[in-house]
Amino acid sequence: MVRKSNVLCQVVKGSKPVKQEKVMATSKTATLPLNSQVYELLAYLMDWISDQHLCKIKTQEEREDSHKSMVAQSSKNSCTQEKCMKVLPIATEQLQWMPYVNPKLHVPVIKFIYWSVRQLDTDMQHATMRSTMRRLGEDIFKGIVSKGNPHSSSEQSTESKSKSAAFFKSFCMPLRFLSTLIVLKTVRQVDYLAQAFESLRVDLKTDEGKALFLEYQCVPVILSHLKVSSASLLSSALDGLLQMTMESGSLQPFLEACSNESFFRTCSVLLQSSKLDIAVLEKLSVILQKLSRIKRNKKMFKLFGLHQIFRELRRTIDPGHTFLCINLNSILLNLEFLRSSSLSPSLSTSD
Repeated sequence: MVRKSNVLCQVVKGSKPVKQEKVMATSKTATLPLNSQVYELLAYLMDWISDQHLCKIKTQEEREDSHKSMVAQSSKNSCTQEKCMKVLPIATEQLQWMPYVNPKLHVPVIKFIYWSVRQLDTDMQHATMRSTMRRLGEDIFKGIVSKGNPHSSSEQSTESKSKSAAFFKSFCMPLRFLSTLIVLKTVRQVDYLAQAFESLRVDLKTDEGKALFLEYQCVPVILSHLKVSSASLLSSALDGLLQMTMESGSLQPFLEACSNESFFRTCSVLLQSSKLDIAVLEKLSVILQKLSRIKRNKKMFKLFGLHQIFRELRRTIDPGHTFLCINLNSILLNLEFLRSSSLSPSLSTSD
């Protein structure tokens, strides 16, 4: 080592000044020692930033839903977006190293990536960010498989066993759940999205899954897929919301998370479409029936004309669709737009 150091010093002294670009290129080829504590420190810092900062700043979806925002808050959001745009490509690159990192450190890294993605406007990204998002979604969905240690020699590398980091297909629910949300935010392939919604539906059958749904503020993520143009995914997206309407300790917090303009606006647009089939209408009616029980939501129903849509549906719907008719009647009763005496005995219901 001393001999190599002396030789290096002589080379440096005798060499001519070179451009900065060449120095940087040389430094990239240098082999650095693997320090696992660096990744542990990074994971803890990411966990800290995610829990204490990113998840408490209004996400892009919430900003769009807010009409009144202070200038200072707007400036803070803009600054956060810029930082997320800078760090996200680097964080995405680090996924290639995850097979060599202790699996317990995967969740903080993926959680940080998730909250960073939530801060960005996916419709207004320039080409670089779109490319990053696409790669991020594919790596999270497929997982990372690497052969050998990148810091060992080529001979040692070929002898090493392959290592992998599963994200979307992980057996760890928090990691799988976060990965599913990232896929839903970044991927456009219908087959990938269909698998993501199915994974979400299964996880939401458990209390842990419901708690994670609330912790990671998932309602806006699902709302972005409630579109008539995405007919093949619409029903699957609603299935996840339906799981949250089941009686549990998560039901009331979930309904509170849905009690906003963004949610009711999305439902209004859907219900005004003539392309919705009965199955989708039934699923929507179940969710909205639960929301109609909250008295302050009456103004939301009126604001987006949902009460008028339901009146018209009740008048024109085939009475043979009993389940849908019962939910429509229940909604109108809860909103005080219908008297119980006007119901037929077969369709009467109580709140």
